[in-house]
Amino acid sequence: MSDGEAGTVAALVGATGGAGTTRLTVELGALLAADGRSVAVLDAAFATQGLSDYLSGRLDPDLTALLTDRREAPLEAGLVDLPLDADGGRLACCPAAAPFERLARAKSADAARRFESRIAAAADAFDHVVVDTPPVAANQSVAAVNAADRTVVVAPATTRGRDAVQRLRGRIEDIGASADAVVATRGDLSVADAALPETTAAVTAAPTCLDEGTVATAVAEVADVVFDADPSVEDGTGLLDSVGDFVPR
Repeated sequence: MSDGEAGTVAALVGATGGAGTTRLTVELGALLAADGRSVAVLDAAFATQGLSDYLSGRLDPDLTALLTDRREAPLEAGLVDLPLDADGGRLACCPAAAPFERLARAKSADAARRFESRIAAAADAFDHVVVDTPPVAANQSVAAVNAADRTVVVAPATTRGRDAVQRLRGRIEDIGASADAVVATRGDLSVADAALPETTAAVTAAPTCLDEGTVATAVAEVADVVFDADPSVEDGTGLLDSVGDFVPR
């Protein structure tokens, strides 16, 4: 990223609980990092704190601390790198891993404004920022959508998921934004612009896109939808056939 150029921010918003949004953010971040890009994943899903399951080591300060007790600390203090075999790329995650009392304070309106500032700081430092965002029903979700360049609805390939897409679109419009695309998980939906197939791999086995060709192809399509990227994937391997194909901002 050139000096003075801000990274692209995408809020991936779950249409329902358990939509697979966290796993999708990890897979997408890994694919972008494999292309040699720097990617930050921020965890707005305070209730589930699922991003922390993919990380090891000390998670202190977590994102909620950066929004409350450690608000003066730099964003870098809360970032934990997910190890990848990616030449020149980086996937840095800022998870939520906090007791209920701090989670409650991190959901305040003041904390939401600080969250928008943290997202902006990440955009200044990284090529891409992906925000793992729960259904829009709390201040931090609204902040994620407000700060994003693109808002993408993530829904499971079920009747419930399809119906939830329409409800979430309306809720996003209620806060003065719009949904730019829909990504289906665990199968396809007629309303989806891209889809991640069902997989037998454990959730915390992610990222699998660099090892499984089917997943790689699907995540590449998601990257196209979310960031207007067009990476090519080598059939059957999951490894990128070429690098540098992501469209620059």
